[in-house]
Amino acid sequence: MTTLHLRVGFMPLVDAALLVAAADSGIAEGHSLSLELVREVSWSNLRDRLHVRLLDAAHMLAPAAIASTLGIGGVTAPMAAPLMLNLNGNALTLSLRRFEELARLARGDLADPSVSAQALAALVATRKTSGLPPLALAAVFGFSSHTYLLNDWMARAGIRLGEDIRLAIVPPVRTVEALASGEIDGFCAGAPWNTLAVEAGIGAILHCGVDLMPNCPEKALAWRADDIGRRGEAVTRLNAALIEASHWASDERNWPALARLLAAPDRLAAPPALIEAILRGEIIQGGGRPPRQVRSYIRLDPAAIRPDPAHADALLAAMSRAGHVVITPELSERARAVFRPIAAGVAQR
Repeated sequence: MTTLHLRVGFMPLVDAALLVAAADSGIAEGHSLSLELVREVSWSNLRDRLHVRLLDAAHMLAPAAIASTLGIGGVTAPMAAPLMLNLNGNALTLSLRRFEELARLARGDLADPSVSAQALAALVATRKTSGLPPLALAAVFGFSSHTYLLNDWMARAGIRLGEDIRLAIVPPVRTVEALASGEIDGFCAGAPWNTLAVEAGIGAILHCGVDLMPNCPEKALAWRADDIGRRGEAVTRLNAALIEASHWASDERNWPALARLLAAPDRLAAPPALIEAILRGEIIQGGGRPPRQVRSYIRLDPAAIRPDPAHADALLAAMSRAGHVVITPELSERARAVFRPIAAGVAQR
């Protein structure tokens, strides 16, 4: 069988694990694939390079695949995601100063998202009365689950993202730096950046993504939609390699090896022990609190990577609540078509 060479874009996040495992453990070669993983600096850069076919496929924010398909916020470029790459994996981190302010204002257990949102509302009101500028919270991209997690969390207390709180867009690799400099007061991003902020002594994890939306559709393997039919052999082989990688990566006996692969300088460039703890759901919280065991903090298992049109329904609803779309039957049908299996047995042995 002739070996196919594929260039696949990724961002340095733990949820790129299946791509890294396939490329760096020999799994891809077993499917006659040569995977060249191209590390990108921002989600917009990754999206644009896939749009113009400088990449064959990409590790993509699931809402960004929908937005590209629908032509929201830029050029219309229909996408197809024959596999998800993970569910969950995000967290909301605040600077230590803002975390301590919320802790003082909380009326109840700060671990409850409704309590923390009400505390944030009290802080917003106090700052307005004092003539202070709005707080700034960052998401990694406008069309991302991070934006929608922030929006829905704040809505519990009637806070408007973009009005009461300034929304900043900061690529994952810059979140810790932006928090340290005071450019932002907090951020919602994927692992390992929240943990790195805590390790650096500048942040505290307020909520894990699963506290706000369990089984959140996070990253997808995205192709240009017309490549699904035009390059079916390549799509099928990459799917098969990633499904095998999912079985390998979801076995905890392999987590030390997976953490070492992810820790490489051209992958995440982060300590292997820190990455392995994240894979185990052992989350350091900061803010003077003990570590927390978070079940399903990030899911890489075969059931998690199965594409499901229901992902589009959940994400469109979140996009609608944020004012990004007005849902119509035609819009829903186009969005649901993004998350479609291309062959029987997807995510099965």
